[in-house]
Amino acid sequence: MKSNTVKEGIDRAPQRSLLKALGLTDREISKPFVGVVNSFTELVPGHMHLRQLTEAVKAGIRENGGTPFEFSTVAVCDGIAMGHEGMHFSLASREIIADSIEVMAMGHQLDALVLIPSCDKVVPGMLMAAMRLNIPAIVVSGGPMLPGRYEGQPLTLNSVFEGVGQVHAGKKDEAWLKELESKACPTCGSCAGMFTANSMNCLTEALGMALPGNATIPAVYSERLALAKETGYQVMELYRQNLRPRDIVTPVALANGIALDMALGCSTNTILHLPAIANEGDIAWDLNWVNEVSEKTPQICKLSPASDTPLAALHEAGGVSAVLKQLLDAGIIDGSPMTVSGVTLAERLKDAKVLDSEIIRPQTNPYSQRGGLRVLFGNLAPEGAVIKQGALSKQDLVFEGTAKVFDGEVPAAEAIRNLQIKPGDVVVIRYEGPKGGPGMREMLGPTATLAGMGLDSEVALLTDGRFSGASRGLSIGHISPEAALGGDIALLQDGDKIRIDLKNGLLEWVVSPEDREKRRQEYEAKQVEPDHLNPELRKGYLGRYAYFVQSASKGAALRRVR
Repeated sequence: MKSNTVKEGIDRAPQRSLLKALGLTDREISKPFVGVVNSFTELVPGHMHLRQLTEAVKAGIRENGGTPFEFSTVAVCDGIAMGHEGMHFSLASREIIADSIEVMAMGHQLDALVLIPSCDKVVPGMLMAAMRLNIPAIVVSGGPMLPGRYEGQPLTLNSVFEGVGQVHAGKKDEAWLKELESKACPTCGSCAGMFTANSMNCLTEALGMALPGNATIPAVYSERLALAKETGYQVMELYRQNLRPRDIVTPVALANGIALDMALGCSTNTILHLPAIANEGDIAWDLNWVNEVSEKTPQICKLSPASDTPLAALHEAGGVSAVLKQLLDAGIIDGSPMTVSGVTLAERLKDAKVLDSEIIRPQTNPYSQRGGLRVLFGNLAPEGAVIKQGALSKQDLVFEGTAKVFDGEVPAAEAIRNLQIKPGDVVVIRYEGPKGGPGMREMLGPTATLAGMGLDSEVALLTDGRFSGASRGLSIGHISPEAALGGDIALLQDGDKIRIDLKNGLLEWVVSPEDREKRRQEYEAKQVEPDHLNPELRKGYLGRYAYFVQSASKGAALRRVR
């Protein structure tokens, strides 16, 4: 075993002495060492219950012959970090999470890992670490939050963000908003819709890195404790079989993940995280895969924010396994990849059933013939941009509007709140990309405010930043190249015409070649950064992040040092 490096032989007596200082017996020291990565924090409601889950995981490990060692990593709550400088650190935390797990696993020569995430960047960060280390590993998440309820309607966190827009528009008052904020998030767990955390936990099942039920069993159900024990038990089976993450997350498994993504209508952030995970496994990523899979994968689930249906409903309808079984039977996914269950995906799905055909529709009656996400290309996004088309009423929509350009989220949000945005406008928020932000902030505040005002279908929002999984409407993010790298989004001015053609997958700046070249020359002559960029954000970790980060089209993964 790998851990013999630190515990076997005469020369390792000092190391054994330190292990005994932890209270370990010789018997415990002789067993495989399993790292249990607990992302518990008192700051994040999605993680506040993870201590109990972690104890269940450790019980499962001990039952099946391993010695668990718990350690932690960071976790940022995107909802709390939203709308201020804290959001610069959210996506950037993904790399710290992966790095910290690598440091602990390699520093102590661990034999296997159980990864316990819950919220947005922790799930992909842990999967990246698993692929990088390539030692037996398995994921069990904290599970989704149950929905709140107010005025007879189910609520998610997005309800509160959109409620802010309703108040700014004069549709509701602050007393109503106070009641809403008190009822929207009633339990622990990752926010109750198909937002980024729950999206990634769903994809973790499709990739084969978690046991069935990981994505959908609500955080407060006893089933989740039982799942945690089974996960701890199963990691020891993976260790004995020497079944590793790169044996499981293959190009075929990634294609399966994209198909599930399309069928569920997941967060646009998955198109950042999947390539980053692939990168850690030395798997080539092509952004065109998304559209290729989307064209052949109908969207058969429509959960919040695309509807009022919370994620917990998917669990009652049969969970991710039921969706995957339907995709397998339709020939859309491949059942051959191995899973952490120790069997192939097809074997794991043989007994899966759809229990509610309204929540999980049949292939013959989908919500739409194309998948939930679409990558757009064009002169404004030659390397791609992403939209959640599954949250739109029409997937063949053509929208042409007038640009209102903002350098950064703050002035754009202020303009929206001050009712300066009108139907037919295209709000452009730039210099929020991975490098320009730095950190590629989410724009849930602006999108939710527009939705609350009833403008989400009449106003488009374009950014080289990204969106929350809770965002909906004509929200197009990840525009690449970003403004900080000289992408054409940096050349836009107020009054420019922008054309969005979903039917043909185009995002176009309507401009003559002559005018474009003139703008390009003027831009290059300036050679200055926009005034909104805070030099303080270029210090410390964000400065290093901005230096190494790659384009959103490459998952905003860091460049490797060669």
